[in-house]
Amino acid sequence: MKLKEKVYKKNKIYTGIAVDFYNDEIILPNGKKAVREYINHPGAVAIVPFVNKEDIILVRQYRYPVDKITYEIPAGKLDHDKKESLLNCAKRELKEETGYSTKTIKKLISFWPSSAFSNEKLIIYVAKNLVKGKANPDADEFIENLVVPFKRALQMVKQGKIKDSKTVIALLYIASKI
Repeated sequence: MKLKEKVYKKNKIYTGIAVDFYNDEIILPNGKKAVREYINHPGAVAIVPFVNKEDIILVRQYRYPVDKITYEIPAGKLDHDKKESLLNCAKRELKEETGYSTKTIKKLISFWPSSAFSNEKLIIYVAKNLVKGKANPDADEFIENLVVPFKRALQMVKQGKIKDSKTVIALLYIASKI
């Protein structure tokens, strides 16, 4: 069975600071036309920073779209204007959001957070052997860092206190490997 859809006409309807919005006309496998609305995203990274063998850093911040304060692992989007590598982005975001730096960083997993309406690809890293420094969040970021035992973070997922998808995926992925 054919499943792939073909672009008939690309329609960018909005160019944003972080993402662009499209409303493309496509041709379905059966030859009929349809519309696909989606967000074009440059991609992002997230990092599970281990302060020691038992403790990780979570960031606490307000997220406007859900109108909630969330618990998350440090993360950020690629700077596509500068052609930044994924690894450099991960190191930059770790330093900006937590103040920590490291040379011991490893890719864990990548995934599409919302493939039904966004092409965003998110890559999760784990960082160890952290060196403490000073955080330098973006001017529009207000973040609290929390050092939390990894087992406690897993409990927070099970209790519904952590709902952020990248954080849930990262923590459960690591737990499955232990």
